[in-house]
Amino acid sequence: MSIPCREVITVQLGHYSNFVGTHWWNLQDASLSYDPETPPGDTQSGVVFREGQTLGGHVTHTPRLIAMDVKGNPSFPLKDFCLTYKCAPSGREGSLMMHKESPPAKNFFLEDLDKLDRGEILAEADFYSSAPPQCSGALRVDTVNSQLTRVQSGYKLEGSVKVWSDFLRIHLHPRTISVIHQYNHDGEAHRLEAFGQGEALLQGQVLEELEDKLHFFVEECDYLQGFQVFCDLADGFAGLGSKVTEMLQDSYGGRGILTWGLAPVSYSPMRDLYHQLNCTLGTVHLANNSSLFCPLTLRGGLGRRPSSPAAFPFLTYDPALWYHSSAVLALALDALTLPYRLRNNSVPMWQVADTLAVSGRKVVAAYGAVPFPMMHSSSLPDALSACADALPWKPLSACPEAGDGRCYGQWATLKGYEGQSSLAPGTEPTTPLHSLHSGEDVLDAYIRSFYPSAPLALQLASAPSKLIPPFPQMFSPSLGAQGFLQSRPPPPGSAAPVVSSVPVMTSLHSGPSLGSWLTELHRGAAALDIRRVAPSFLSQGPEMADYQEALEQLRLLARCYRDDSSGVMRSSSEEDDDDD
Repeated sequence: MSIPCREVITVQLGHYSNFVGTHWWNLQDASLSYDPETPPGDTQSGVVFREGQTLGGHVTHTPRLIAMDVKGNPSFPLKDFCLTYKCAPSGREGSLMMHKESPPAKNFFLEDLDKLDRGEILAEADFYSSAPPQCSGALRVDTVNSQLTRVQSGYKLEGSVKVWSDFLRIHLHPRTISVIHQYNHDGEAHRLEAFGQGEALLQGQVLEELEDKLHFFVEECDYLQGFQVFCDLADGFAGLGSKVTEMLQDSYGGRGILTWGLAPVSYSPMRDLYHQLNCTLGTVHLANNSSLFCPLTLRGGLGRRPSSPAAFPFLTYDPALWYHSSAVLALALDALTLPYRLRNNSVPMWQVADTLAVSGRKVVAAYGAVPFPMMHSSSLPDALSACADALPWKPLSACPEAGDGRCYGQWATLKGYEGQSSLAPGTEPTTPLHSLHSGEDVLDAYIRSFYPSAPLALQLASAPSKLIPPFPQMFSPSLGAQGFLQSRPPPPGSAAPVVSSVPVMTSLHSGPSLGSWLTELHRGAAALDIRRVAPSFLSQGPEMADYQEALEQLRLLARCYRDDSSGVMRSSSEEDDDDD
């Protein structure tokens, strides 16, 4: 008997979350297969995509997605929906007055997408030697991907991406986009900067529109497992997200709500102050209203003076460039969200949350090896043995690992595992890892060497994260085209290969280190005289009493992660917090 597809509805709240979401959906689009002869992949596309048909009978996949953003995006309505749905005229009679504006300028990537949507050819005339340009379905999609891949090295979008629709390659459903017209994402005026502004938004027309879109997507699901929420954590969308997740919790109790709080790296000093306040309130409320909450950022911390952004050995990304930093987080999310998207051995959202959010610890930290360093055709023991002294991943939540082996629970995922190579008969294993027979056993033994007694869940998938245009080419020259380490360094002056896929390893982690992280977040916010340094933050809510209550909730949340049974001496600052 086939396993039913457990659908997920995605909600994206905020400009940076839509940057990350756009890269994430482009990655999912790369894994779609329209060819019935192709074996199904590791992931079940129907979990996050809804399948439909054009009036011509051709299969389409559009995200089961609600994306909210403020106005100021010149590329709305984000691709012509009628190209997908072959929309017919409304048939209404009467006089019409048409006001026509000049269309916004498009980058080379969007221009090429438009050409392919019209059935035009990007390069050689014989590219369609076996299929005419008018074909649709599997051949059409494969040809589009092939043509774009051929010219990927020519897409240098770093200087042309202003908004997330500048690199969106998929068609969206007409019910996906919600524009908040009261605020702009650019300029100095009418910005959604404060938590209270976002809280006040979910009423009236905004609430009605969101409920209408939710009902549409929920009613067409057969086995809805829950919602994944990508929410800006550093601006007013943190307040909107707190209300949206509260509504989801009240209206769809029993479903999983996994919330990912996203924050970019760079802010001005004044915005850094708002960043800290929004992150503090957002962490408390989003954790309260979600099954599981995980902050994701490449900043060195969520306070006003963070340390250097996260560095990855095989990435050459610009942390201040949203187009780059959102791509790194999207690659990590492609692995972090894998457990409930798998075709086989999938784990529903509620089980992921129940495994990690024990005893009120609903905040978890994420770590990632992006990409995971492996040699082509090498074994997993070889790759892990090469980094035996330290875990290969870096913090993705501004929360360093404690390094003392204490952990309440961990969920590790590896994408791009090619299979465990067996030793030849009579060959002596070079390390204990080489004597194990399955990838799960190898990864389990490796992680347990750092966390001997922690509960651990593992999932491995053979397919790596597939990269298609316009994913930025920000990889080290030491990586080959398939994302594996090259056995020899490239010759001086040679062009770096276009990387088409990468293996990725991630971990969701709950441990005492989160207690220190939450305590530091609380201490930084509590030290501020908010009525003096940021009176405008309170002008539209929350009330001062509500703000102080949130700080108290954050302090109590941090105490949930304290481990008194370990025998480890606590710092004086932690003891002082108990006396507050």
